[in-house]
Amino acid sequence: MGTVLFVEYPKCSTCRKAKAWLDAQGVSYEDRHMVESNPTAGELRQWHALSGLPIRRFFNTSGMKYRELGLKAKLDAGMTDQECYELLATDGMLVKRPLVIGADFVLVGFKEAAWEEALL
Repeated sequence: MGTVLFVEYPKCSTCRKAKAWLDAQGVSYEDRHMVESNPTAGELRQWHALSGLPIRRFFNTSGMKYRELGLKAKLDAGMTDQECYELLATDGMLVKRPLVIGADFVLVGFKEAAWEEALL
């Protein structure tokens, strides 16, 4: 399959668990720190399209920033996809993690069954 892009926040326990899983399965990946190298609006647009998921799934809904900014209400009020990409691109802590980006798929969050299906 080639190398996938693994976008993570190293202090996140789920990211550490996901990375250990990738290593144990022998999956080749390029590691990217989502705060030091925040996804751009263009990347998010592309990844959203590849994922087939609603844009809401790209938000870290358990993060402090999400609550501080009142994003659930803003999303419920009908933010456009473009507004979401631009907002997510301002701060890696707003983005759900980890992300795995392959040539023709994007995985959001760590769900082992979905990862097995896409990566193995």
